[in-house]
Amino acid sequence: MIEDQASSLRKMNQSRLIKVIAVTGGKGGVGKTNITLNTAIAMAKQGKRVMVLDADLGLANVDVMLGLRVEKNLSHVLSGECTLDEVLVTGPHGIKIAPATSGTQSMTELSPTQHAGLIRAFSELRSQVDVLIVDTAAGISDMVLSFARASQDILVVVCDEPTSLTDAYALIKILNRDYGVFRFKIVANMVRDVREGQELFSKLSKVTGRFLDVALELVATVPFDENIRRAVRKQSAIVDAFPASPAAVAISQLASKAGSWPIPAQPGGHLEFFVEQLVAGKVAGN
Repeated sequence: MIEDQASSLRKMNQSRLIKVIAVTGGKGGVGKTNITLNTAIAMAKQGKRVMVLDADLGLANVDVMLGLRVEKNLSHVLSGECTLDEVLVTGPHGIKIAPATSGTQSMTELSPTQHAGLIRAFSELRSQVDVLIVDTAAGISDMVLSFARASQDILVVVCDEPTSLTDAYALIKILNRDYGVFRFKIVANMVRDVREGQELFSKLSKVTGRFLDVALELVATVPFDENIRRAVRKQSAIVDAFPASPAAVAISQLASKAGSWPIPAQPGGHLEFFVEQLVAGKVAGN
């Protein structure tokens, strides 16, 4: 009887383990938010309970891209006016979105304590979630670094522009040298074909291989696709509006891969999203 109860508790706690993926890119204009939203929706279509955190706190656009009406956002959570659950809005296929605020300078200048408070708020979330995808701001600000370090997997989106590669390298360098982050997953976006994506990855790998102790993995090559613009104009995701298009197929494949990435058995040493769930799963598994 006691063994049965222990087994039930172990299964319950393990089911609360949540995959957290940060999508970042070093610079703006690489298609980071588009990758975030479409991956989230594709994962939801594949049966996952998905949440998106719009972590571009001063220039929010996730809700705008989907034409969603937002009444409260993360600034209200930080001020103590409401809980994180109360600001969530529901998007396509049931994805939950934690919206940021747009045009508010103070939200781009959060203190480390405020960053920590926002990350910890996810541990009190009542909504059932399998995957949290964090759409970070561009650049290498403290806010971007905080959210990236709090995630289990870091997805770096690059495109075939010199500044994209140099900024991605700068981001990887800081996370590696200053914070001990070792593994990075790379998405080559808006490329002509798979070969160009592999060449782009090779360029980044060569420079990181010379100067850093990191492991890079190319997890997707997403082709340039005019249907993305058409979907954006419709305030829709390409995986919904044009599911057979090349970009939609590539992103759906990325979503399938992401669903199989392992969740660590214990926190990695940083302040992390859902750390209570991680600890609970570890304790229950012992």
